[in-house]
Amino acid sequence: MRAVCLDIDDTLVDFTSGERRALARLLGRADSWPLWESVTAAHVRMVVSGELAYDDMHRCRTAAFLTELGFVAEYRAVVEFERRRRKLARMGWRLFPDVLLCLDWLSAAGVRMAAVTNASGRHQHRKLGALGIAGYFDHVAVAGELGVSKPDPAIFERVCEQLDCSPDETVHVGDKLETDARGAAAAGVTGVWLRRTGDNDHTAVSDVYVVDGLDRLPELLVSEFGRVGVPAPR
Repeated sequence: MRAVCLDIDDTLVDFTSGERRALARLLGRADSWPLWESVTAAHVRMVVSGELAYDDMHRCRTAAFLTELGFVAEYRAVVEFERRRRKLARMGWRLFPDVLLCLDWLSAAGVRMAAVTNASGRHQHRKLGALGIAGYFDHVAVAGELGVSKPDPAIFERVCEQLDCSPDETVHVGDKLETDARGAAAAGVTGVWLRRTGDNDHTAVSDVYVVDGLDRLPELLVSEFGRVGVPAPR
């Protein structure tokens, strides 16, 4: 095993908690998160498919969200809402406590690393930099820049090419079972589902590996692959 790919949001970064708090603070209500997720996912798909420019995505997404809530989505109000929301969300960015120890272990083992995200655009690069972990990664794959997103096997295949590793030498870890773990497995990459819920009943999942924290990843890699980070003959 020579390479590990890691999802960013809700795998490395406690993204959802900060985003939810920012949205609830601006709206004065905490029940709008499912709608926000749905509208955001639809607009990210449009960016990935080329239907919508990344620079227009956040404004269009926020306008659609506010309209769904019954607000008049006037241009200046939308821009100001999104500016304030993003500022509050950035203030809430936090790494999960197990992230740095895991990244340090992988780095010391000589493992090549990639961050692989379905989020679109430059803010993911800024996020990694702001949290001090950009230097760990040999490659950052952003769906909005590639025109393909997880679980499409193509995104995992492209990352393997960038890391100069074959899929069977690569592991992908993410918090979404279908999008991350099973998507990677469909590309021949070993899929690991990061399930931070504290629920250890994984009996329903047998086709991919499951860990409840990134602190469990080194043990899994050593026990399942034996040699970690040792270059294979090419």
